[in-house]
Amino acid sequence: MAINITKLINSIQSRLGGVTPSTPVDELELLAKAAFVSSDNTIRALDSDALFLDSATTNAPDFKMIYNRASNNIFMWDSDNSWKPINGTVAAGSTQAQGSTSGYTSGGWKQVPAPPIIYNTIDKFPFSADANATDVGDMTLSRYGLAGQSSSASGYTSGGFGPGIPGASNTIDKFPFASDANATDVGDMTVGRYLGAGQSSTASGYTSGGFAPGASNIIDKFPFASDANATDVGDLTVVRYGVAGQSSADNGYTSGGLNPPFVNTIDKFPFASDANATDVGDMTTVRDGNSGQSSTDSGYNSGGRTSPESTTNVIDKFPFASDANATDVGDLSVTRQRGAGQQV
Repeated sequence: MAINITKLINSIQSRLGGVTPSTPVDELELLAKAAFVSSDNTIRALDSDALFLDSATTNAPDFKMIYNRASNNIFMWDSDNSWKPINGTVAAGSTQAQGSTSGYTSGGWKQVPAPPIIYNTIDKFPFSADANATDVGDMTLSRYGLAGQSSSASGYTSGGFGPGIPGASNTIDKFPFASDANATDVGDMTVGRYLGAGQSSTASGYTSGGFAPGASNIIDKFPFASDANATDVGDLTVVRYGVAGQSSADNGYTSGGLNPPFVNTIDKFPFASDANATDVGDMTTVRDGNSGQSSTDSGYNSGGRTSPESTTNVIDKFPFASDANATDVGDLSVTRQRGAGQQV
């Protein structure tokens, strides 16, 4: 039987006209993939959504939805004149912690003949090709041991330690993804600290644990929608620093760390409400300086230091769907600690 393409397109556009934020994500994804650029501009298919997710946008666009072909992100224009992820997520099962366009590395230090060099550099490298990073801006302060968070439109760094900072920094910096620019100071954490973990929901950034000086159990939260100070929304089950962070669609996780002693605790705290973390499992080994990664289904911890003299190459995996201990799923190519974690 022959397919009437014109009739099919008209049917798709008719269904899109009745889409609401409660329409099932699976149906929206199918419609978005089918529609691409429509004659009535109901939906726009793009290879990047960053330019359209500017909070400064005030005029309603002539299309209702954005579909990002590269990442499956789906956004709808809401009544408050802003783009909203469908059903509170960024595509089905995804989180703000999973990017599709570029990776960024902010700050850090280099041990050279003392004193070490501490950087304020923001580097950017592409996901679409294998290439060197470029220097695209500066943080407001040179620092290391800071936590990173990501909204759909901006990157954030919180805390850290550096020259001229008494104790530890409480600064929250923000830099745009849509253009290469310096960061701006948009708020403060409740307590200055470094070597904490960063987590991201679709609406907020989180910083958990760290060294203040002295180990901390604070979970701070700051909004992506406006520039504001963080608020203390809960506590980890164990005070610690040198921790790793993971993010599911619904929860933030903080893994490992040093109290002292070294710990193997995996804590979980909800994004939907402000609450203390709960201990939901253990890594296969105690460690700090481990790197955290997040898939749509699982959290990972890789590498780290198991004692002052010992470093591991273990890759642990724990599930997001249930509270359970991690399992050893592989090894890094070399034993190492205090690396960075990324995911795609």
